[in-house]
Amino acid sequence: MADELNPTLAGRVVMVTGAGQGVGADVATYCGMVGARVAVTARKPDAATAVAGGINDAGGEAIAIRCDVTSRADIDNAVAEVVDRFGELHGVVHNAISSYSSQPVPFEDVTDENWDDQVAVALRAAFHLAQASFTHLVAAKGSFVFMLSTAGMEGSPPVPAYSTIKGAQRAFMKSMAREWGPQGIRVNGVAPIAVTPAIAAFLSREPIAAERLAKRAALERLGDGVWDIGPPTAFLLGPESRFVTGQTLVVNGGSFMF
Repeated sequence: MADELNPTLAGRVVMVTGAGQGVGADVATYCGMVGARVAVTARKPDAATAVAGGINDAGGEAIAIRCDVTSRADIDNAVAEVVDRFGELHGVVHNAISSYSSQPVPFEDVTDENWDDQVAVALRAAFHLAQASFTHLVAAKGSFVFMLSTAGMEGSPPVPAYSTIKGAQRAFMKSMAREWGPQGIRVNGVAPIAVTPAIAAFLSREPIAAERLAKRAALERLGDGVWDIGPPTAFLLGPESRFVTGQTLVVNGGSFMF
């Protein structure tokens, strides 16, 4: 299938946070398949190196950068390294997710540590990443993509803190789109459902949720991170979406419609 892909991101530099595993790794992999030079960033350097190595082995071009998105210094350094290595930055995908996100905890039992970590990863990191990448995205007339969640649009009883914070992240995305639109930068979101290690673990703990997801999906399956989530994300990063900004693209097989 990869041999038939069009190089829709050829010549573009894309940075993906939280790309050491799951959807982040899959999106980074797909971007490499369609011609992007990819900066794979992750808190665990070995994970980032493995994903970047896979992209390079497949004929793409990628580098691995250690980046803990809860550290502003790490984010600043990561963006600087991307530009130093590739000379420019066209697209950013903020995918990093807190380890607390998939833990079902009612609001009354959410700890400060849980709440603060999710805010740090989803919101504060996005703020720092936006500031660090802004001048480069202006120069490139680039694109910033948030990995959102339908939980932030409809609420999800098993993970109320995650739902609240992802909803706030979506509002931030729309504010960025309005703020940056005059500068020629597009800001959008993808709300995916795909099989990842975190989701697989969550569904194994919550069989009722697994059954509910299967029944809700019009296509009666969960998504594949590379082939189902990668292309829509690449679309928002590439030139074909030049007139799209401030939008949330729900990619979930029809389990949530609006």
